[in-house]
Amino acid sequence: MSRNTKINVLLLLAVAALAVLPLALGLGDHKEEPFTGADGEAETAITEIEPDYEPWFSPLYEPPSGEIESALFSLQAALGAGVLAYYFGLHRGRRQGERRARERDSESPAAGTAEESTAERA
Repeated sequence: MSRNTKINVLLLLAVAALAVLPLALGLGDHKEEPFTGADGEAETAITEIEPDYEPWFSPLYEPPSGEIESALFSLQAALGAGVLAYYFGLHRGRRQGERRARERDSESPAAGTAEESTAERA
């Protein structure tokens, strides 16, 4: 197994452990909704500290259910990942194209001078 393969397997195992361990160890069992997210946790903490707190503004769109909210969040994450993947793929493709062009130019210097002399004669 190559070094890169070992690193990839270790990273995959670490991600799987981060996803499974909180569920397996029962983290969050003492809460009504254990894995709600940072927004819900912050709202709970604020109302415990200051019960009369009034938010500065309200959301532009309030989804009718948690499932729709999760779906919209997933869609947002997928679109962001797609934009990043496109950018990095485009950047890598340009670098590969430049490298191939440099290799092509360095492999045939005599052909380049022959083309130039033919063009000068015309």
